[in-house]
Amino acid sequence: MLFHNTKSSTVIPGLAMFNRRLLMFAASGLTLLVAGQSHAAEAEPAPGTVEELIITAAPYAISMDSATTSVDVLGRDDLDLLPAAGLGDMLANLPGLRSTAFGPGASRPVVRGLAGPRVLVINNGVGLIDASALSPDHQVASDPGEAGRIEVLRGPAALLYGGSAIGGVINIIDDRIARKAPASPVSGRINASAGTVDDGRSISGGLTLGAGPLVFTLDGIHRQSDDYEIPAYPESARQLAAEGEVAETPYPKRLENSAVELDTFGGGVSWVGDSGYLGVAVKRTETTYGVPGHAHEEPPVPPPVPVEEAPVSIGLEQTRVDLRGEWNAGLGPFETVRFSGGWADYTHTEFEGADVGTRFLSEGWEGRLEMVQPERDGWNGAFGLQTLRRDFDAQGAEAYVPRTRISEVGIFTLQRVDRDGWGYEGGVRLDRRKLETDLFTREFTNLSASAGVFYRPADGWFLGLSVSRSERAPTEAELFADGPHIATRGFEVGDSDLKTEVALSMEGTVHYGGERLEADLHLFVVDYDGFIDLVPTGAVADDLDVFAYSQTNARFHGFEVEASYRLWGQGERSLTLEGSADYVRASSDLGAPSRIPPWSVTGRMVWKADALGGWMELRHVGDQDRVSAFELSTDAYTVVNIGATWTPEALGGVKLFAEGRNLGDAEIREHASFLKDIAPQAGRGFRAGFSYRF
Repeated sequence: MLFHNTKSSTVIPGLAMFNRRLLMFAASGLTLLVAGQSHAAEAEPAPGTVEELIITAAPYAISMDSATTSVDVLGRDDLDLLPAAGLGDMLANLPGLRSTAFGPGASRPVVRGLAGPRVLVINNGVGLIDASALSPDHQVASDPGEAGRIEVLRGPAALLYGGSAIGGVINIIDDRIARKAPASPVSGRINASAGTVDDGRSISGGLTLGAGPLVFTLDGIHRQSDDYEIPAYPESARQLAAEGEVAETPYPKRLENSAVELDTFGGGVSWVGDSGYLGVAVKRTETTYGVPGHAHEEPPVPPPVPVEEAPVSIGLEQTRVDLRGEWNAGLGPFETVRFSGGWADYTHTEFEGADVGTRFLSEGWEGRLEMVQPERDGWNGAFGLQTLRRDFDAQGAEAYVPRTRISEVGIFTLQRVDRDGWGYEGGVRLDRRKLETDLFTREFTNLSASAGVFYRPADGWFLGLSVSRSERAPTEAELFADGPHIATRGFEVGDSDLKTEVALSMEGTVHYGGERLEADLHLFVVDYDGFIDLVPTGAVADDLDVFAYSQTNARFHGFEVEASYRLWGQGERSLTLEGSADYVRASSDLGAPSRIPPWSVTGRMVWKADALGGWMELRHVGDQDRVSAFELSTDAYTVVNIGATWTPEALGGVKLFAEGRNLGDAEIREHASFLKDIAPQAGRGFRAGFSYRF
């Protein structure tokens, strides 16, 4: 074990409730079976097309090249080759995305400069029921290694998923509940890798068994890494100058307290038949990780004596139960009815050395019902209902947010008409959200709507324009926080009188797909009325600067572009040039918001052949000197990465891979991170591993 054992007895009551909850979900889900067996229906492309469909974008099928908003999809082949990492770090190189980078143990996606409660991370379409949006040191309770597919939607998706999706959605889609019968009675996968920069090692696997209409699945992940190597002194030159200090020599070669250990395991069973499916799954997540640069210092006892700071580590435990089903035999005016629900019991414990500090608890459930209309002459549509109930509590010295009960119910509809050469779409959602503490109760009624048009002027071309008005209710922290928050190095004060945050956005899309060239361009602008920001007050409490949540007007605008050009191809062999770039600029009536990432540009050369593949990548991230008060600038950096794969024919189903990252040992400080001035990103590292499918 890397850390003090966090497997406390506090999870036993949650496990005791587990069987009761499981029976409750199973009983409620039987209504989806109605009569007879079910068959998992993954939406299939129309005959003659090969476009990839976006599950997260709408309840009905939309292909990647027909979406009016910016979307990226990572499939199993992509995920097999990516380094084992937290969700934010794994997605950070996609255009428009960065990571909160709060050490390797806690990383959450930053989308177009937005993070926390404005970027919704979901698992198979429903919430994680964790506390990762509350603070950047809280890990997402779903590891990318579980996923068979990850879909990234940039820009407002509040119509489908509520106000927490006002900035974007990350959907982690796993195969724990089978949606269709497997091609063979037994199939599975194994992935393993090891790296040098953090002495990391990971192994994951999954097994699927088919027995008549029943499909059983098992999966698990173990990954572990030590403190990672860094190419520069932990504190940035700007931080040292601001403190009037100089870097020690020689500087430490590894970032102290950046180790991670994670175990996730689960299983599911599905009933699969001709008209749909119904399945239930259980998952257990246990992880411990260090928080670099953070320690709690005891006050000196007279006469003053040096007191060693206790390193902070975090233990996360979650038990989760999911139920999903789909009925494709028609129900009144609807062709397909889908249901998904999840219940989870989550504990986040902060340890100061071996002592328990603050604990964050989250227990609750979320359910979602989608009713899809049959397609009629290019007209697709759906209606939906989403509801959740979550109990949040914090206990300990840094319990800066009071115990809160959160409930929400939302109804929505989306409609789309596609006449081949042109079309239009629109939708509306109504939400009711309630937050209750012992002292306060706030209720919010939010209305969101969107409309879009698109046009295909010629083969391969798609032009789209969408506008939306999205509303987000304040979170429990924004309303009720009152206390020290060491993760952000501030004393946070909420405002129980905050109003709904309203975003008016416009996005233009250009897509071209030709024989050799594919390209996507997205231009966006978002105006916020009542943008909720955490700003310094100038006061000091508990030896920490006081930051208060307040509302202002703000504007975000920018672009993302991706392109791929096939330089040469013959049979299975090809040489392709890929590129991407992004830019976001934000301003408010209070000045520049904090931690807005700078522009970036990335170029890749990709070689593919029958058995051998390889790539070389050059990525440049600009400097950021447009900063808020209490924030330092960051320098530009350039990273060189290379990699290769080999799929030996003699070892059917095996793929070997190796890569080198940050070959120039560049000093990388992620501007979107609270830790950018005390914790640089990893230096030069090499990794190798294999994947096996059977």
